[in-house]
Amino acid sequence: MKVDILASGSSGNCIALTAGDSTILVDAGIAKTKIEKRLLEVGITPNNIEAIFITHAHKDHTKGLPLANKYNIPVYAGEEEWKDIQSVETHLINKIGIGGIFGAPEHFIVVPFEVHHDAYRPLGYTITDHKTNFKVSVCLDTGKVDDDMLHAMKNSEVYIIESNHEPRMVEASSYPNSVKARVLSDIGHLSNAQTAAALSKLIQGKGEQIYLTHLSSNNNLPALAEMTTKRALYQKGFIEKKHYTLEVI
Repeated sequence: MKVDILASGSSGNCIALTAGDSTILVDAGIAKTKIEKRLLEVGITPNNIEAIFITHAHKDHTKGLPLANKYNIPVYAGEEEWKDIQSVETHLINKIGIGGIFGAPEHFIVVPFEVHHDAYRPLGYTITDHKTNFKVSVCLDTGKVDDDMLHAMKNSEVYIIESNHEPRMVEASSYPNSVKARVLSDIGHLSNAQTAAALSKLIQGKGEQIYLTHLSSNNNLPALAEMTTKRALYQKGFIEKKHYTLEVI
């Protein structure tokens, strides 16, 4: 399965996953025209998008949903999240719950799992190419990683997971105390250490690809996020480029 992270961070999130001649998107958080441009830059024709799966309704994950109307693409999101999504034509709306399995024709099996964020029903997803069993886990915008999430994501070939902030930087920031509390809460965002701890439980040293995403531009540094995860995996006996690969987006 081909993975293209078209956008990541508070300014917008969009991930394209391609198997054969079929593509699905996870989130559409940048402008429609930007999604079209970036798809074409990585060799994907928007007409080939079979479905869009939304993690939650915040604008940095849904801004580009007019793309669905233009290309008649079904959109899936947690049932409650549709309270805050008004940009999708009615016939394209699909309300999903936990425990369902959604098959985009020909290639993909998509399984949602619950995450912890200040939204109505935020979701992560595992996406599997049913022909090859190649599995990708997408975990964005969550304040913690629990055992159910770990169980859902285990045995993936690719992990796309947020490594949002360094808590000391948040505490020293100019953010209002209410925002600091939100970011650091169990329904906020993952710290570098939380992400590293989760990955140390998931990575088996079989050549998995890790993408660290959704980094805060104010309260994190790419080198710090990378170092924190590498250190945790080194303590488990895993070395980058030998047992796994890592990219900070």
